Amino acid sequence: MDLGLKGRKAIVCASSRGLGKGCAMALADEGVDLVINGRNPDVTNATADELRARGVDVKVVLGDISDPAIQAEVLAACPEPDILVNNNAGPKLRDFRELDRQAILDGVTQNMVTPIELIQKVIDGMSDRGFGRIVNITSLSVYQPILGLDLSSGARAGLTSFLAGIARSVVDRNVTINQLLPGKLDTDRIRDTFKFGADKAGVTIEEERARQEKLIPAGRLGTPEEFGKACAFLCSAHAGYITGQNIRIDGGLYPSAF
Repeated sequence: MDLGLKGRKAIVCASSRGLGKGCAMALADEGVDLVINGRNPDVTNATADELRARGVDVKVVLGDISDPAIQAEVLAACPEPDILVNNNAGPKLRDFRELDRQAILDGVTQNMVTPIELIQKVIDGMSDRGFGRIVNITSLSVYQPILGLDLSSGARAGLTSFLAGIARSVVDRNVTINQLLPGKLDTDRIRDTFKFGADKAGVTIEEERARQEKLIPAGRLGTPEEFGKACAFLCSAHAGYITGQNIRIDGGLYPSAF
C-alpha cells in the first residue's frame, strides 16, 4: 500500500534508537524527509546515516527534547512539519517512595509537558495547510499498571486525557492526534524492566525475560520495526478518520475485548 507520504516532512523526537528509530525508519521507507533527535552524537549520527541510505533528507538535532532551546532548534530545522512523532525517555524504574518533588516534576515535564509544548507549536500550521499527523508514543502502562513505572504511567495518562478534546477540535482540518501504546517490545527500556523484576524476584535476567514472554499471547517481544510500521500508517494519507485513539501494540497482552 502506498501511504501517500512521499515528500512529506516529519519531526521524530528521541529517534536515535528504539521505538523512535523504528518510527523514523518506517517513515523514511515511505519517502518522508526527517528531522531526528537524540542525545548521543555517535548513535544519533549513525542512525541518520542509515536513514539517508533510504533516499531521504535527514537533519540531526542533538540534545534533550525537553529543553526549550532544543525544541526551538528542531522547529528551526523543520518549521512546517506535516508529521510530529512525540517520544521521550521516561523516568527510571524506582519505588514511588523514592521520588522527591523535583523527580516528579521532571517526569511530568518529560512525558506530558514536552509533547504538549511541541504540539502547541505545530498544530495551527498543520491546520492551515490542511494536513497533519501527530503520534504520541506513550505506554501500555497507561491502561495496565507496571510497578516502578508509576511516574511514567501517570504523566503519559495525563497527556492522553489532555489531548482527547484537542484531537477532536482539529480533525475537520485533516489533523489527527493519536497515541501508540507499546507493550513489551525489544528495547533498552524493556531490558531495564527485566533487570528490575529479576532483582526483586531473585532470579536471573534471562529467567525474568522468559517469564514475561510467556505472559504475551504472541509468545515473544515485539520489534521496533513493526511498531514503526503502525506509526507510519497512522501518519498516512489513509488515516484521516482515525483520531483521539490509543492503539495498543502489545501482542495481545492487555486482556480486553474492547
